[in-house]
Amino acid sequence: MVCALGSAVCFGTASVLQAVAARAAEPGSGSGVDAALLLRALRQWRYVAGLGLDGLGFVLQVVALRSIPIYAVGAALASSLAVTAVVASRLLDARLSGVEWGAVGVVVAGLAMLGLASGTEGGEPGSDALRYAMLATAAGVLLIGAVAGRLPGRGRALALGLGAGCGFGVVEVSVRLIDDVSPGALLSNPATYALLLGGGAAFLLLTSALQKGSVTTATAGMVVGETVGPALIGVVWLGDRTREGLAWLAVLGFVVAVAGALALARFGEAPVEDASEPVRV
Repeated sequence: MVCALGSAVCFGTASVLQAVAARAAEPGSGSGVDAALLLRALRQWRYVAGLGLDGLGFVLQVVALRSIPIYAVGAALASSLAVTAVVASRLLDARLSGVEWGAVGVVVAGLAMLGLASGTEGGEPGSDALRYAMLATAAGVLLIGAVAGRLPGRGRALALGLGAGCGFGVVEVSVRLIDDVSPGALLSNPATYALLLGGGAAFLLLTSALQKGSVTTATAGMVVGETVGPALIGVVWLGDRTREGLAWLAVLGFVVAVAGALALARFGEAPVEDASEPVRV
């Protein structure tokens, strides 16, 4: 759980840096998801620093996923929005209202309940069918991005957010489906390709959402996409369980933590300057 929370701190801080860099990157032409946006964003040092934090966060996430259930890790990762809100309030002068500070407290309370109730990771290895399903889902995330980029307004933002969340969810499940890390086993495991494709597609969709559109809506969609589905897969197919008699507390903690994160979704946007002025980096 400490690793999961450390991962949330890394991801939450990275999102502020990446939001600034994505907004500062030169806009592309045409509608749809701009695949070249990532290359332009990489010219911004803040985006590169954010990627470094994402890398560290991913390592901590992998350690957590090998130790505790997916539902606990997913809720902890959703709490990265609370980290984003606090970092934005300190570094970007984005003021938190009393209600929003209360939401931060709600997230912490939900995670505390999950920490008390969650058991060890499930012992089920997962089937080959599930591995191929994750690979198909990762490919589907790319299709979502292609369609979402042509939608107007909030529909576009919500679809991009859900797609990014599903991609990150694929990563969470795929980590659990990789048991043998020898080169031969990795290359023959569909979950390896699902992890790479799902993570890459999620980054592309999220970066596009950070640059334009209602990122508040997109971030809320992402939280739902990366928590609910993977949690269900962990319980139904991978054997994740709670401590004896504490299933109710785990469910309550999960709902409370995710609800608190959704209340802080606007900080996924990390506005830093007046929209009429360019961001200087």
